Amino acid sequence: MNLDGALKTFFAEAEELLVSMESAMLRMEEGDTSADTMNELFRAAHTIKGSAGLFGLDAIVAFTHRVENVLDRARDGKVEMSQELLSLLLPCRDHIATLVAHAMKQEDNDAECLAHGQGLLESLQPWLDSEDAEIAAPIGVENASSDLTLATEPGRDLWHISVRFGPDLLRNGMDPLSIIRFLGSLGELVHITTIEDHLPELALFDPEQLYLGFEIRLRSDADQQAIEEAFTFVREEAELRILPPRSNVDAYIKLIKSLPEFIHRLGEILIKSQALTYQELEHALSTQKQQAKASASVPLLGEILVQEQAVAPAVLNAALDKQKKNAEKQASQESRFIRVDAERLDALINLIGELVINRQRVDLLAGKLGNSQLIEAVTAMGGFTEQIRDAALTLRMVPIGDSFQRFRRVVRDTAKDLGKDIELHIEGAETELDRSMVEKLTDPLTHIVRNAIDHGIEPMTVRQERGKPAGGTISLTARHDAGNIVIGISDDGGGLDLERIRQKAIANGLLDETTNLTRHELYQLIFHPGLSTAEQVTNLSGRGVGMDVVKRNIEALQGGIEIESELGVGTQFTIRLPLTLAIIDGFHVDAGGIDFIVPQNTILECVDLPSTHHIEGQHCVNLRGEQVPFIRLQELFCLTQKPGRREKMVVVQFGEDRAGIVVDDLHGEIQTVVKPMGPIFQALKGIGGSSLLGTGAVALILDVPQLISYAVNVENRRNNSVLADVQRSSS
Repeated sequence: MNLDGALKTFFAEAEELLVSMESAMLRMEEGDTSADTMNELFRAAHTIKGSAGLFGLDAIVAFTHRVENVLDRARDGKVEMSQELLSLLLPCRDHIATLVAHAMKQEDNDAECLAHGQGLLESLQPWLDSEDAEIAAPIGVENASSDLTLATEPGRDLWHISVRFGPDLLRNGMDPLSIIRFLGSLGELVHITTIEDHLPELALFDPEQLYLGFEIRLRSDADQQAIEEAFTFVREEAELRILPPRSNVDAYIKLIKSLPEFIHRLGEILIKSQALTYQELEHALSTQKQQAKASASVPLLGEILVQEQAVAPAVLNAALDKQKKNAEKQASQESRFIRVDAERLDALINLIGELVINRQRVDLLAGKLGNSQLIEAVTAMGGFTEQIRDAALTLRMVPIGDSFQRFRRVVRDTAKDLGKDIELHIEGAETELDRSMVEKLTDPLTHIVRNAIDHGIEPMTVRQERGKPAGGTISLTARHDAGNIVIGISDDGGGLDLERIRQKAIANGLLDETTNLTRHELYQLIFHPGLSTAEQVTNLSGRGVGMDVVKRNIEALQGGIEIESELGVGTQFTIRLPLTLAIIDGFHVDAGGIDFIVPQNTILECVDLPSTHHIEGQHCVNLRGEQVPFIRLQELFCLTQKPGRREKMVVVQFGEDRAGIVVDDLHGEIQTVVKPMGPIFQALKGIGGSSLLGTGAVALILDVPQLISYAVNVENRRNNSVLADVQRSSS
């Protein structure tokens, strides 16, 4: 059997379970001692161990088994989940992650790794019993409302497993017999009934499709989770029901109602639900025949079974109801999730991008032909194309909360190393953005959070002297705003000292003594390579390396970063990003004979540029009483200007800043497929990508945050220069 696909699924699920383990531990460390959190932690470790055992990953099984034993004792209240134990379990979780990573890379565990794991296991000994016995009660068995149990004849002490595999199980590389063999390793397979109800006629039989189900009787001392582990990699495509030994009446009633087959005979229903044995059914049928001979009417089988106490009346009623409804399948099906390879999803997005481009070509051709019916059909096709585009892009959207949760561990460990008490607040974890952007955001966010821990939050003694709580707070927030996602990273620390930033910039040769910068421009200086205001260098930060990379990475995502700070109060970093970089709604303009695309979610309005602003050096326009700086694309990119043409201005906004982009012509809205620029154009400012138009021409996508920043800075420098000239003339 080819297990490559199943192994990949195991590794993907193991990563999710490890995140769940870490999250549960951190919540418990913060005081969440609920049973749900404890069970979440135990189940994650238990599932990793069981799944690893299916693939013979013995190192993971052996280590996780000991961790699981400690968690099981804590769950049963035999040991206390203290801060000391949690501080030990977190490194144990990290070691499991290391073992999984080695298995994923098919690497052997080196001596250092094995020694580290052994040291952790020795540290766990005080929380284990003398025999290191596994104490695990069945999980997931619902408490029945009735204490009534069925008869206690031989066979009632068996597990009953009812499973209907999905039809594509064989195609997906899984072998149902291997699962049954694994069950056999847990105990004794007493009886297996093969369900053949779904077998088609021979002419319709597909050898690659699985039609069989199984009713299995198992004698085993294993718990329910151990039995469920046999079905770990088929749970999403199988209907599985497990009844423990000596289950009560309600459990059998529930199983009867959930049987998927269209069973017409009462006896079959009771046998398949394990409420009745074959011997009991044969005896009841024999009794029915004898009574039929002795009387004119045929007695009901159900009445005989109740009289002989073979089944409880409640179970019989459930079976009769099942028979009456002809074994109808449950009306509502549970929601299911499927795993899709990221590369396949990206390929789908790329194909839809090509569809968008070709739709534009068809639109242009239809317009040239002037056929009204063709234009109407193309317009309708355009609507469907947009729906397909939006639906496909939604598939790549993921909540940012998973990334935010990782910082709980970063904050905890880093603050502990620095001797600080810091709490992390998360808001807007459900906010979604493109998966590809989430991955690229991890490093910038990590650097900002570490800086906040190291330099932002003061030591506890300093905070108390300033009248602050001894414990600091870092907040991570996310929200949607006008087609963008806004991510905030704030702290209640000491804030940024503008004068210190200014003096450091002068010392580094970035400024001279006479240069006047705005508050916003001074804050932006911290993104300059080599500039740091830290009083001392630590192993975390302070060398002036990283903040420039943060800004560069965010700008590469067509985003921008802003800073607000108050000395002694705290600092707020605000990152604005587009929701996706794959396909966007744009506005087509041209300047100097070159086609440009302006992202539509940044546009406020389009106006004619007044002729009075053709003055050399003039970069500001009065727009309804507000002075708005602008730039000419012709001047910025050294393009040929068209003489005598009335220029147009596209007013754009990003965050709190707005500016005008002056162009020659406006062509209207357009769907744009974003193509990355080649390496030779990486240093080109103001351009965020390229796209193909329906005509086949290449259009450049404008990087609006960079252009706004450039326009604002140019106007500020011009104003400062004018002010300096006025001051010199007056003196």
